[in-house]
Amino acid sequence: MKKIVNILFAVVCVGLAMPVQAQIQLGIKGGLNLAGAPSINMDKSLTNVENATGFFIGPMLDITVPIIGIGVDGAVMYSQKGNKFHGENIMQKGIEVPVNLKYSLGFGSLASIFVAAGPSAFFNWDSGTKVLPIEIKGKSFELSFNVGAGVKVFRHLQIGVNYNIPVTDSAIIRTVGATTSESSFKTRVWQASIAYMF
Repeated sequence: MKKIVNILFAVVCVGLAMPVQAQIQLGIKGGLNLAGAPSINMDKSLTNVENATGFFIGPMLDITVPIIGIGVDGAVMYSQKGNKFHGENIMQKGIEVPVNLKYSLGFGSLASIFVAAGPSAFFNWDSGTKVLPIEIKGKSFELSFNVGAGVKVFRHLQIGVNYNIPVTDSAIIRTVGATTSESSFKTRVWQASIAYMF
């Protein structure tokens, strides 16, 4: 009985010690938003939608438990993303807050690889109506889900690729003129990022 108590006590101590031993790093993260042309249930001659490129930048926090390689990272970033309609970039500009659960596999002190997944919230500052041959009104809030992978070298430089899967709509689009039709669309985004951790 005493041995069992001692073992349980040791397990609890290790469990409590892990958060204390966790590696916590602050950093700066930036990169490109590569938005794919959304599928819109409207006449393509009316929407004439194409891919567009934006960017993001901001501070991030990375927490990793060394032995097991599991951790969490999060960021608060200024972000631009959107699409091109009739040759004009219609960009959503706001604050993006991704929080990912991460698993890292290290190769000594030189490098490690990681996979990550988690939710992302986007608060759109520029959600007003834009009138082209069509009318577009951006949503003020978007929820999406991230999946990604990357590499970290020399414990400071992190390079990653991420796919942003929308959960909620990005905008409402409607035709203006004699006939009126309305639809919504979701913007799927590939993200390429680089971060420096202090």
